[in-house]
Amino acid sequence: MIATQTEAWMTDLWIFISVTAAVFQTVRFMLQKHLATATLTAAGATFSRFFYSLPFILVMVLGYLLSTGATVPAIEPGFWAFGLLGATAQITATICAVLLFKQRNFAVGMTFTKTEVIQTVIVGWLLLGEGVSALGFGAIALGIAGLILLSAAPTATGFKLRDLGNRASALGIASGLLFAFSAVSYRGATLAVVSLDPVLRAGLTLAVVVALQTAIMLIWLRLREPGQIGAVWRARRIALWIGLTSMAGSLCWFIAFAMQNAAYVKAVGQVEIIFSIAASVLFFREKISVREGAGMAILVVSILMLILVLQDGEAARLS
Repeated sequence: MIATQTEAWMTDLWIFISVTAAVFQTVRFMLQKHLATATLTAAGATFSRFFYSLPFILVMVLGYLLSTGATVPAIEPGFWAFGLLGATAQITATICAVLLFKQRNFAVGMTFTKTEVIQTVIVGWLLLGEGVSALGFGAIALGIAGLILLSAAPTATGFKLRDLGNRASALGIASGLLFAFSAVSYRGATLAVVSLDPVLRAGLTLAVVVALQTAIMLIWLRLREPGQIGAVWRARRIALWIGLTSMAGSLCWFIAFAMQNAAYVKAVGQVEIIFSIAASVLFFREKISVREGAGMAILVVSILMLILVLQDGEAARLS
């Protein structure tokens, strides 16, 4: 009986890990919004995430290898393609998200990025063959309706399809799409690590990806925004916490990806919308309009529907 309960708990562990990742990610985005508003450009705030988290990640992976006696596992060729795709997609997605926070309030910006759940299903179907039923795509259509409500400016009196093309909406949808590509790519990368240990697979993948991202951003800032490298160093008192929360959140995401379908993981991670509303109201003193609240609510319903569809599909597959 005890063994059965332990196995059940371990089976659902990825849910707790996904929620924990959402908490860390919310705090990290709050810090990035603050820095991007106060001292850094969007690219500089994005770079701070990778630059300050890399040393902690490398120490963590090395410590794990030494403490467990494990060796660096072999990796399959697809690891590098998935890792590079995920790294570049995440960089661009984060820049879009930080720019979005300058256009709309924090909660709305975070909700826009959460369209990644819907887009993760589509990308997962295209890249890994992990699709959903017609009912699932119905949930996606409902999510798009919520997105249309959310896209118009808070003071608008009506809503139009063309609102999806405004700057804030474009940034939000692009961010969600790119985060979807990064999530599915990271799952593909972790699956290409030849090990049965999900923590080792996640840690190794995370270390490689963040090293790539740090190198890419160093080159970009040196060529296009050279002053930002020094600005990131001067902002280290806050940026250091961005690195720590980024490392903790990313590790949790990667472990969850190593244990479960990326669409499931990101679906559970939508609890981040609740955290972002609290942060927007309590910390940034921002107001959420009735329209924005309605759009966010519809998106949440569509995501919950999608979770149920995914769960039913998985149950049917295993039965």
